[in-house]
Amino acid sequence: MKTMVRFLMMAAAAPAALMLGGCAMFRADVSDVNVDQTKHMGAHYDYSDMRAMTQDFADSMVSEFLAKQPSPPIMVTAGLENRTSKHEDTKLITDRVRDLILPTGKAQFINEARRADLMKEQGYQAANATPETQAKIGRQLGAKYMISGSLAEMESKSPRQVRVSSQQIMYYHMVIEVTDLETGLLVWSKPRDFAREISKPIIGW
Repeated sequence: MKTMVRFLMMAAAAPAALMLGGCAMFRADVSDVNVDQTKHMGAHYDYSDMRAMTQDFADSMVSEFLAKQPSPPIMVTAGLENRTSKHEDTKLITDRVRDLILPTGKAQFINEARRADLMKEQGYQAANATPETQAKIGRQLGAKYMISGSLAEMESKSPRQVRVSSQQIMYYHMVIEVTDLETGLLVWSKPRDFAREISKPIIGW
């Protein structure tokens, strides 16, 4: 009899314990991620790819193109043409290339993202600042080269058939290029591509 009572008490307590434990299971877990370590969550292009590829592009541009210039050229960045199925901040790619090159002293960069702010500040100074501290209008430097490029993707999926998992391969092709703004000539270009495969269970979440 005592054994039966003990069993019934344990059976009654089990749902409560499961509920309490379940609450902890469904809590959000937040932790820092080391962005320098490669970490892929799927087959698509991600931040690890962006960081690795922009580092390669910056290193190559410095050694193959900028090191041959007689003096550090003035450059301006433009976003890459996005030819993928997803929205990607492609301006971030050329901005990171710029940020990696700038400390080397091999190039100078126009702050094209703040042109409107610069014009506004120059107008304010022209009307309110003392003559000796005013930023002179019409003295901004023009860029000689523009950094741009493109990001394209191709997707392959396994055909519909009886199987326990599906395969997906994503192929990406990224190009960074430098164009002479005076002549329009393409003076340097570097392509890089990669493909990633992921196997996903047909049943799961």
